[in-house]
Amino acid sequence: MGNAPISRGVLSGQVKDHLLQEIMAGHYPPGSRIVETRVARELGTSQAPVREALRDLEALGVVELNAFRGARVRHPTRDELLEAYGIRAELESLAARSALQRLTDADLVELEGYVAEMLRAAASGDRAREAAADVRFHARVVELSGNRTLQRVWRFLEPGSRTYITLVVPGVNSTVIANLHDPILEALRGHDPESVVLAYHQHFDVISAMFRDSWVDDQKSGGPAKVARTGSAGRSAGRRRTEKGG
Repeated sequence: MGNAPISRGVLSGQVKDHLLQEIMAGHYPPGSRIVETRVARELGTSQAPVREALRDLEALGVVELNAFRGARVRHPTRDELLEAYGIRAELESLAARSALQRLTDADLVELEGYVAEMLRAAASGDRAREAAADVRFHARVVELSGNRTLQRVWRFLEPGSRTYITLVVPGVNSTVIANLHDPILEALRGHDPESVVLAYHQHFDVISAMFRDSWVDDQKSGGPAKVARTGSAGRSAGRRRTEKGG
């Protein structure tokens, strides 16, 4: 009996990770409902871990919960996303400086592989796949810092869904974003702390500028910002697996 809360907590964490992946894949577009009973049925679990997972996602700012309308995928405002990028620049440059002390040639090869995966995904128009590789690149550097507190704070920003949102904004060139990781790689290879910090800040400055010029907030309705869909496959999947609110 004493193990039940731990097991349930682990399960809710798995449900949360699953839902984040579904959001990143475009199966739950911004504004769409996430129905507890449906998710529980799909995953073969009770509603309790789903409800806990949704509360965790609400704390991350990914979904919003309403007593009458249920759970919906939240779309952050432009200012909120830009703030998150500013914080990420500070956190990740600090992480990268610490990572230089333990960075190996094998680590650099791994990071190069993530950039190559981003470029392949960008060429095929697979934004979700590119976002996943992008996040793995940044997460690996944060992990190499060895700073667990920094890792927890970084994960709280939920870089996965926010990276995906940035990549689906009309006018944002995903190939350019993939190539923006090259200066970071070059700085890491040089093992120069000042160059690493500069590379990270320039990286997020350029992405923020691209994003700022392309994003349109729906000021009249207070609803989600306007973004492009990810293609016919994403649209059909979204229609199958989500319920639009009225």
